[in-house]
Amino acid sequence: MPNIKSAKKDLRRSRAAAVRNRAQRSALRTAVKKARVATAAAADHLTAVSLLDRAARKGLIHRNAAARVKSRLAKQAAASAA
Repeated sequence: MPNIKSAKKDLRRSRAAAVRNRAQRSALRTAVKKARVATAAAADHLTAVSLLDRAARKGLIHRNAAARVKSRLAKQAAASAA
């Protein structure tokens, strides 16, 4: 455990961020899984893309990782529509 006041505050902040990041990452994964289902609605796809964009913008995931997942979702949606 830290002894210095600023280090204690930093620990509190990092723990709070870890909890927040875990919740956001979980919501993101759930949305992507819902969008991957063959019977997924367009709204599920849009929700997943929106969450991916937000996660990339906030630094939760790398922007290239978000782009890769979005591309795969779009490809899958196009294949299931055709």
